[in-house]
Amino acid sequence: MNRRNFILNSSLASGYFLIPGFLKPLERLLPNASQKKLVVIQLSGGNDWLNTIVPYKNDLYFKSRPKIGLGEDMILPLEKDLALNRSLIKLKDVYDSGEMAVINNVGYPNPDRSHFRSMDIWHSASASNEYIYTGWLGRFLDNECKNSYEAVEVDKYLSLALKGQKLNGLAINNINQLYKEVKTPFFNDLVSVAKNNSLNEDNQGYLYKTLINTTSSTEYLFEKNKLISNKTDYPNNEFGKQLKNIATFIGADSATKVYYISLSGFDTHAGQQPRQNKLLVDYADGVSTFIKNLKELNKWDDTLIFTFSEFGRRVEENASAGTDHGTAGNVLLFGKNLKKKGIINELPDLSNLDDGDLKFSVDFRSIYKNILQSWLQANADKIIPAAVKDFGVV
Repeated sequence: MNRRNFILNSSLASGYFLIPGFLKPLERLLPNASQKKLVVIQLSGGNDWLNTIVPYKNDLYFKSRPKIGLGEDMILPLEKDLALNRSLIKLKDVYDSGEMAVINNVGYPNPDRSHFRSMDIWHSASASNEYIYTGWLGRFLDNECKNSYEAVEVDKYLSLALKGQKLNGLAINNINQLYKEVKTPFFNDLVSVAKNNSLNEDNQGYLYKTLINTTSSTEYLFEKNKLISNKTDYPNNEFGKQLKNIATFIGADSATKVYYISLSGFDTHAGQQPRQNKLLVDYADGVSTFIKNLKELNKWDDTLIFTFSEFGRRVEENASAGTDHGTAGNVLLFGKNLKKKGIINELPDLSNLDDGDLKFSVDFRSIYKNILQSWLQANADKIIPAAVKDFGVV
């Protein structure tokens, strides 16, 4: 068994042990306040965008959705005959302030309705007929960065999006919990054994070195983290806690450039309306608090939030008051200095569908290229060689 497989299959190989390369260099990465930050929020399961950004003046919308279509009491009108689902009410002020952009009809050619395959396509920025085993942000690390800690996923496991050929991002969920784990007698004994023995590059030596680095780096980061006070009250759910972790890292002037987070549960095949509305409340409450927190920390000017889902839902509701897997949908962007604001392109065309699905007009990779080139100051063509134009939002 090789060293990598040993770690992956060991009973000690939890998500925590993906992070030692992140923790140790963190000793050197305070401060660096001027760099841009990208926060990617993934709505997992396939969000129904038509009930998120609602074409409320289109009769075909209500004809296709007699049970789950949102009436006037459930929406907040925006512009161009579109409205926000009222569950997103806490984002309305952000929209009105010019700090939110809505891109319609985002997708890719020959779409795939499988959760796993479509997510792989979004993560890797591949075409639907090619398989790429690195992520678009992983290739950003490979080409533009020197250290894995420059991209962090706030979770126990790392998504394909942050996996490169030379560098991977790091998965870290809770630094305080991690500190408690490495300070247990079990891990202390392992580290003590490792420090008192000559370590080589075999499987056991590699694991012990990982434990030593994790322990020393966690102790340092825990002590540093105590110096950072973030008293903002976030929603009491996992999504809110994860966003608060990100805000604290940003407030600490971490050199991390990319943060990644997921909110799951959007696969609404039945009883969609209450389920989706609850998730959208969680999303809006979390994001609005996060933006307010970053403003208090004087970090909002240098932060961009990008929200996507692996696909939208079909236009017509199903017999279970839900929606099935579709294709094109929306992308949401939040930032202080967006070049384009509000509803920035044409509305979904409900009269011209592709087998019951919306037709895409914006290739998601063109938005990626815009973010890479204009926000992260990277060579976008090298990271995503596909022949798509920079969309020009940021």
